[in-house]
Amino acid sequence: MPFTPNKKMTAICLGFAFLVAACHKGASTTADDVAIFSVLEGQYIVPENSPLRTHLVMQAIAKAQSGRSVILPATVEADPARMVNVLTPLTGKITALKVGLGDSVKAGQVLAVLDSGDLAAAYADEDKARDVADAAQRAAERAAGVREAGAAADKDLETAESVLHQAQAELTRARSRLRILGGQSGDRRRELLLTAPVAGVVTVLNVARGANVNDPTATLMSIANLDEVFVTANVAEADVAAVTAGSAAEITLTAYPGRVFKGTVSSVNASLEPDTRRLKVRIRLPNADGALKPNMFASVKVSVPGDSGIAVPQSALLMNNDSTSVLVETKPWTFERRQVRLGDDAADCVYVLSGLKSGDRVVVKGGVLLND
Repeated sequence: MPFTPNKKMTAICLGFAFLVAACHKGASTTADDVAIFSVLEGQYIVPENSPLRTHLVMQAIAKAQSGRSVILPATVEADPARMVNVLTPLTGKITALKVGLGDSVKAGQVLAVLDSGDLAAAYADEDKARDVADAAQRAAERAAGVREAGAAADKDLETAESVLHQAQAELTRARSRLRILGGQSGDRRRELLLTAPVAGVVTVLNVARGANVNDPTATLMSIANLDEVFVTANVAEADVAAVTAGSAAEITLTAYPGRVFKGTVSSVNASLEPDTRRLKVRIRLPNADGALKPNMFASVKVSVPGDSGIAVPQSALLMNNDSTSVLVETKPWTFERRQVRLGDDAADCVYVLSGLKSGDRVVVKGGVLLND
């Protein structure tokens, strides 16, 4: 953020101004007084016996880059790639519900039992297709035997083999549909077992025992694997350019005071949210102990680079109306004033974007005594 002088600095400047005035007044009263300083062609010259030499401190300055932190509001979210919605492929009635909201489940675990007439129809279709395929197999074998005996034409054998291929294809289709519906060939159950496709936690539950399921596209429940989660932060538009993928982040949560989770920004949305004008960024965190729960509030601290420039102590800055300058030593005890453009400020220094170069020696203490 741009540097601005505070009240304390203004008071110090006024104090030094009175000191300079007093020194000038004293210099004019006696012949033995030595000139405090002189100005020649824009150069401030401090003579050898001037009392200012005991008040001025010079320091060589160097180039540096400022750094700052951005604090972002955030929430914990489940990874969408690790969430699965459980649907039923058939209509029917829920006769048993084996899990509750928030329960942990394993892959393949039975979640609910559905009594479905459609499943019985699928078993019947498989039985019919198998019976037709068996009959077609026997007919093809007989046709082959008759053909070998020379009592049948080739077309009769070809017709029988064609019927067999069609029957086998129908049997394959019926078995595939039965398998997709959760049935097994040879079984005669009317009940469909809904099982967990992945391991995780039941985060959404939309059914109860005894409910009739009439829409196969409706989500019955959702299972989320929370071994890894996202912390989603909202970046203000002014900081969008500073927060990028790979930025280091520290996450704190109200639920765990004193505990800091460290990570990096793993993904950045391509567009801002239209209602909040904020950019969503996500930090992926491991969550083996389950401490991070979806919808928890969090605070994310992201370290971002600041301005790159010359680091100058704040005490070196001289304020003149709307301009800021420093005194640069051009040769021993000879100084010139330079206008500077300021960038970010830190606790004890300011970053100068233009007006100075690395290695310049500037007056870092007492410069206000030359600020006529």
